[in-house]
Amino acid sequence: MNFWLDNLPLWVAILPLGIYCCLLGGLQLRRRPLVITGAWDSVLLGGGLSGLAAIGPLAAVQPLLGASPWSEVILLLLYVLVVAICILFARPRLLIYNATLEQVRPLVAEIAAAVDPAVRWAGEGLALPTIGLQAHVEGNGPLRTVSVVALHSQEAAEGWNDLSRRLRRTARRLRVRPSPVGGMLVAAGTLLLMLAVSSALGLF
Repeated sequence: MNFWLDNLPLWVAILPLGIYCCLLGGLQLRRRPLVITGAWDSVLLGGGLSGLAAIGPLAAVQPLLGASPWSEVILLLLYVLVVAICILFARPRLLIYNATLEQVRPLVAEIAAAVDPAVRWAGEGLALPTIGLQAHVEGNGPLRTVSVVALHSQEAAEGWNDLSRRLRRTARRLRVRPSPVGGMLVAAGTLLLMLAVSSALGLF
C-alpha cells in the first residue's frame, strides 16, 4: 500500500524550515523593531514546521486512515486545524522583534499612561483599571524579542486594540542595532535552503 506522505522527500521538510529561519533572522537584523501579533507569529511558526510535521507525525498517522484518497487532505486540514486552535486559545499578545525589555518597557509605560492615566505597575505587569485591562511584558534576552501579553476579559478588547495600535506606531521611533542571533539564523536558514535545493536536484 503506497502512502503519499510516506514518500515525501527530505527537502520538503527542510525547505519551509529554512525559509522560516531566514525570515526570522531578517527581522532580527532590522534597524527598527517590528511589531506583529501573536497570531501571525503562530502562523509563521506553523508554516515553518509544516514540512517536518508532514514527513513525521502526519506520515505516521496516515496508515490508520487506510487507503482513502482523501487521507492526505484530511491530515493536512487536521494540521491547519491544530494551528488554528492554538491561535484561538492563546492569550492575545504582541511580539516586538529585535528589541530588548529595557527599550520596550518605557514605550509601553508611555502608551499605557496615555490610554489610562490611572495605570499601575507591579514588576513587569501593568493594570489599566479604567478600561479593565491587564498585561504583562516579557523579554527574551538571547533572541532580542519582547512579548506584551494581554490578561483581560472580552470587555477590554477595545482597550487592547488601542494599546496595540499605539505600540506599533511608537515602536517605529526606536533605532536598534542588528542582533547577532539574526545573522546566525540567516546563515542556518541559508544552509537549510541549500540542502533542500541540492536534495531536490538530486545532487546528494
